[in-house]
Amino acid sequence: MGSGQVTSSSELFDFQGKHVTVAGLGVSGVPAAKVLHARGAVVTVVNDGDDARAREQAAELQALGITVRLGDGATLPEGTELIVTAPGWQPDKPLFLAAREAGVPVWGDVELAWRLRGPDAAPWLAVTGTNGKTTTVQMLASILRAAGLRTAAVGNIGVSLLDAVLGEERYDVLAVELSSYQLHWAPSLRAHSAVVLNLAPDHLDWHGSMEAYARDKGRVYEGNQVACVYNVADKATEDLVREADVEEGCRAVGFTLGTPGPSELGVVEGILVDRAFVADRQRNAQELAEVSDVNPPAPHNIANALAAAGLARAFGVPATAVRDGLRAFRPDAHRIAHVGDIDGVAYVDDSKATNTHAAEASLAAYEPIVWIAGGLAKGATFDELVAKSAKRLRGAVLIGADRALIREALARHAPEVPVVDLDRTDTGAMLQAVTEARRLAQPGDTVLLAPACASMDMFTNYNQRGDAFAAAVRELGA
Repeated sequence: MGSGQVTSSSELFDFQGKHVTVAGLGVSGVPAAKVLHARGAVVTVVNDGDDARAREQAAELQALGITVRLGDGATLPEGTELIVTAPGWQPDKPLFLAAREAGVPVWGDVELAWRLRGPDAAPWLAVTGTNGKTTTVQMLASILRAAGLRTAAVGNIGVSLLDAVLGEERYDVLAVELSSYQLHWAPSLRAHSAVVLNLAPDHLDWHGSMEAYARDKGRVYEGNQVACVYNVADKATEDLVREADVEEGCRAVGFTLGTPGPSELGVVEGILVDRAFVADRQRNAQELAEVSDVNPPAPHNIANALAAAGLARAFGVPATAVRDGLRAFRPDAHRIAHVGDIDGVAYVDDSKATNTHAAEASLAAYEPIVWIAGGLAKGATFDELVAKSAKRLRGAVLIGADRALIREALARHAPEVPVVDLDRTDTGAMLQAVTEARRLAQPGDTVLLAPACASMDMFTNYNQRGDAFAAAVRELGA
């Protein structure tokens, strides 16, 4: 790790009279346009779509005197000095290629919030990774609150970053969830401390390659002041720390589900312990919490808890607050949520497991399992997932558009596992899937919805899919 400099408030951008193009309407574009306009910028909003919702948003902005171009997100408006983009806009869009040629900088909503924070702004504890970001940020916020700190879970979750840095409420520290998209467009972000939880192929259509995806995730470590927290079990995260340019004195801190070495947090005989933020870490360890304090105590969730604890300890939080914060934490719906029990079989909703990496973590938490899986594969392959999980499977029930990919992987790597292939993609298929899973399950088993796929072939989102699963379980148990 090298040494870098944190952007000071004196380097913040003066928007008065600047010609700024906002790329995209929606949840980030509209507030960004309003904030920039209020600070004296000459704002033009460009948007690919021209539907009823876009026209409604455009009318709201035009009433303020903001120019809006609907159906034309490709052309760089003349005189543009800065682009502020919605995080989902891909880097290879013609608008950005034109900006690069013209030497026009491109920021995302995170960069804008970073530049707008005041001189006494709260430090950021930043969390990214392929899976577990939201849970870890919520755990972190719970721990910080248990320490008596004014905080909020912000960024890709909860309160928007612009609201957090510009609102009237004062914070001591912010727990910030950041996606790879947001990090790509945040060149000057400098966190107090940060973690990359894990790295697995995801959003490669957006980033172009695994290398580019990892590079954008690694941006979260740039300029860290106190700690770069990484996953000992995922060497790629440690490699990103080694490559980062950080402030003098910033430390690499690992987390592991095993016994921790010096400068690591880990687990010893059911206890979460800290050997990073203690005096004489060669010989001493601080007890933080019990594994049973983590809700639920699945392996990947314990890893999330250790990552959150690492960031909190980097901020000086006492060990008792880690314990109290983890005990107070309640996971969101559809994240390894225990729905109920029928005839000695547990039914667990992990509809949030929308990729193979998340599903692998979920499957590792139970045994034996009747697995409900399938949906939109998004280019994923399932051989590694099935090979690793085969010994845990009592049976599988497959739903959704790309279920054949999972069926074929099961045939190759778990041919003895009975498979029910439901040839339907209507929302009512979930009741049949749960009924078939109940038939396959035996007392002591877990019926686990961990689809490893996106939901949009059958449902509006993973929340609706999880709700359908829970409703089916309730109907069967009635």
